[in-house]
Amino acid sequence: MTTQHTINVAELQGEDTALAYEALRELRPHLTSVEDFVEIVRTQRREGYRLVGSFDASGRVVAVAGFRHMTNLYSGPHLYIDDLSTLPSARKQGHAGALLRWVDEEARRLGCAEVHLDSGVQRHDAHRLYLTSGYVIPAHHFAKRL
Repeated sequence: MTTQHTINVAELQGEDTALAYEALRELRPHLTSVEDFVEIVRTQRREGYRLVGSFDASGRVVAVAGFRHMTNLYSGPHLYIDDLSTLPSARKQGHAGALLRWVDEEARRLGCAEVHLDSGVQRHDAHRLYLTSGYVIPAHHFAKRL
């Protein structure tokens, strides 16, 4: 018999921002302090960045998604997911999928027809999740370090 639990997803604002640090640090290990993380998020929020957390049964944020509402000539209004990360102990429990569904609903609410994200080429488990969640790979992302 499998025990099912409800996954709670909620937007993190203000002082709740710090709750996302541990989960996001899995993806962004260069973030070395909660204080620096909160300050960076505060700066990004001025550019439209938002955070959503997925909570385990104890109320701890175990997965997080950071995203922005954008408009580009090639796709019009859409949500762009900057960050999606789950603590190793909470993987394969549905948290990332719940966050993706939450972002989809928010995109629809905002009148967006698409959600976009980039993912490192080595993140095979994440790619499986994205593909089974309806994402496609329409392009390659190029970057140049200056």
